[in-house]
Amino acid sequence: QVRLVESGGGLVQPGGSLRLSCAASGFTLDNYAIGWFRQAPGKEREGIACISSSNLSIWYEDSVEGRFTISSDSAKNMLYLQMESMKREDSGVYYCATHASGIIVEDEIGFELWGQGTQVTN
Repeated sequence: QVRLVESGGGLVQPGGSLRLSCAASGFTLDNYAIGWFRQAPGKEREGIACISSSNLSIWYEDSVEGRFTISSDSAKNMLYLQMESMKREDSGVYYCATHASGIIVEDEIGFELWGQGTQVTN
């Protein structure tokens, strides 16, 4: 079964850290660009980080640059988002998603496979 499953969300104090995981099954994560998205209460979902296929390049949205780190583990077929120095505005539901182009994409356009999301509350 082809799917993505996020985990690692929870309650964290401002200034704290959290690591989100995204487990891929049924396909090879390395062949896709993978994005992390966040949907804050009452707001539209936004892209916050993206890693290209084979980890060739990485993009961060300005508000998370320097605080969040996206990474992948090919052997485990996993994607991660390490979040540091968290702020109240980081609260929301976090999603991972795949883009078949393999290149960095900063918005939702073209992301086809999505996880169910994991809640982060600051």
